[in-house]
Amino acid sequence: MRTQGEIGDPTTPAAGIGENGSGPAARTVRSSIELAPESVFPFLGSADQNLRELEQLLDADIHVRGNSVTLSGKAADVALAERVIEQLVALTGRNRVVTPEAVRHTVSMLTEGTSESPAEVLSLDILSRRGKTIRPKTLNQKRYVDAIDANTIVFGIGPAGTGKTYLAMAKAVQALQTKQVNRIILTRPAVEAGERLGFLPGTLNEKIDPYLRPLYDALHDMMDPEAIPKLMAAGVIEVAPLGYMRGRTLNDSFIILDEAQNTTAEQMKMFLTRLGFGSKIVVTGDVTQVDLPTGARSGLRAASEILTGIEDIHFAYLTSSDVVRHRLVSDIVDAYDRFESESRPPVAAAHYPANRAQRRAASRGDRR
Repeated sequence: MRTQGEIGDPTTPAAGIGENGSGPAARTVRSSIELAPESVFPFLGSADQNLRELEQLLDADIHVRGNSVTLSGKAADVALAERVIEQLVALTGRNRVVTPEAVRHTVSMLTEGTSESPAEVLSLDILSRRGKTIRPKTLNQKRYVDAIDANTIVFGIGPAGTGKTYLAMAKAVQALQTKQVNRIILTRPAVEAGERLGFLPGTLNEKIDPYLRPLYDALHDMMDPEAIPKLMAAGVIEVAPLGYMRGRTLNDSFIILDEAQNTTAEQMKMFLTRLGFGSKIVVTGDVTQVDLPTGARSGLRAASEILTGIEDIHFAYLTSSDVVRHRLVSDIVDAYDRFESESRPPVAAAHYPANRAQRRAASRGDRR
């Protein structure tokens, strides 16, 4: 790739700009980038979908003719566009498929001024199976994955769709396949949104299985479905409610506690103290989705206050910008956050119900 008229670092566009918007970064400039012929189609995407995404996300004007990309606009905008294109072309050079989603995440990372290379973030492979590769898709996800490698206990906290559990599962399967651990243990607290296990039909196992289904689904994405029952029968993989962990010491295991916001402080302490030698724990949850009974404090909230600063325990926080489901999921998360913050009583904020169960109870009280 050859670049003409290169601009300075876009992470400091304010340099030399006065209050009236004048200065080097505010002037209109023009730049030309020539792509290698084999990079043009992967860069543009099918039906130019990547180009359209770039045009929506970037302020610089983008024109493509043959293998030449011409950029024009303010110096800072052109500089950012140059860096984005450089990273996307680097992805194609690593045989990665560039999608509109990859374009969005690349622009987001560079806009935030991160020092990490988006091409490196988006090309980190965790696990591959039948042509499908699992890898982080945002900078926070990569930092989360790196933290799992570097620490014994990691808390992954963030909204739905940010890949907290999925990436932890991928790391667990990777650790099992590379013989870093002898078994995988997956657990969740038995607290449901609006229903209790006792009202469900069937035996205890039949009641529990549907509740643990998300963990089974992730396993089936990452392993041969025919091998999973054999591994479970042999005790190499265990999927069980949190209550089954009491009294145990878990050695040489990769242990994942999912939906940890629905643990009590006592349950969280019980779970964390199951840690044995050669084991790793990942705790995932969303503190805005608590389903505990009224008055109960989330063990995940308590842990984030009590354990912060302890060596070898890491708290990784993900946000709506890390949502990797449908684009609308990120917008939905942000909309609910705005609504709840605006609806919260300004004076009595300390008494605002801290979880969904409390909010439902408060709502019923208002209707009486």
